[in-house]
Amino acid sequence: MTISVLITGATGMVGEGVLLECLADPRVARVLVINRRPLGRTHPKLSEIVHADFHDLSTIEHALAGLDACFFCLGVSSIGMSEHAYRQVTHDLTVDFARPLARLNPEMSFCYVTGAGTDSTEHGQVMWARIKGATENELLRLFRRAVMFRPAMMRATAGQKNLKVWYRALAWIYPIGRALAPGSFCTLQEVGRAMINAATAGAPRHVLEVPDIVDLAGMRAS
Repeated sequence: MTISVLITGATGMVGEGVLLECLADPRVARVLVINRRPLGRTHPKLSEIVHADFHDLSTIEHALAGLDACFFCLGVSSIGMSEHAYRQVTHDLTVDFARPLARLNPEMSFCYVTGAGTDSTEHGQVMWARIKGATENELLRLFRRAVMFRPAMMRATAGQKNLKVWYRALAWIYPIGRALAPGSFCTLQEVGRAMINAATAGAPRHVLEVPDIVDLAGMRAS
């Protein structure tokens, strides 16, 4: 089975890592990336749409049908943001992007990157966790095959260019953390592989914590 995949956030660390895994995997026949700025990468599998407004996809809907999966890796830090502003760029943007996809591709696998500590109740004290939880819940209502990915510390893939300064400074922690606290550390290769496995063969549950991501990544390819 081969699949056509849409990726958002490919100009960021997580999205770039997932993109590299999709380009390398023979089960992924086609990759469409939608970015606000050009990706600057070419590949026989890869096509790109530069689109400024992720709240309104009406002008590009013609390119969004016939997709098997969306790997939604777009996100921002809540540091320094008000709850209203963070909700707009996290919950509202994601749901506005997802709704036309659900209408055009109701059976697609929608894999959404949230984070460890996301609050599914939507009533906890941590602002970002509440909003991420509300976003997860809305996506689970929109897509029968939605899968929420909750990674923590991730190791980048060799050759990645879009790495945050803080990541470059703290990357040395990864091997120690993986050995001492494996439930909090995974690689971006594992995230990408787990998404592909979820899209081609299904996921064991709708919300995946770090150990679930690692286990799904290790599932035998079909």
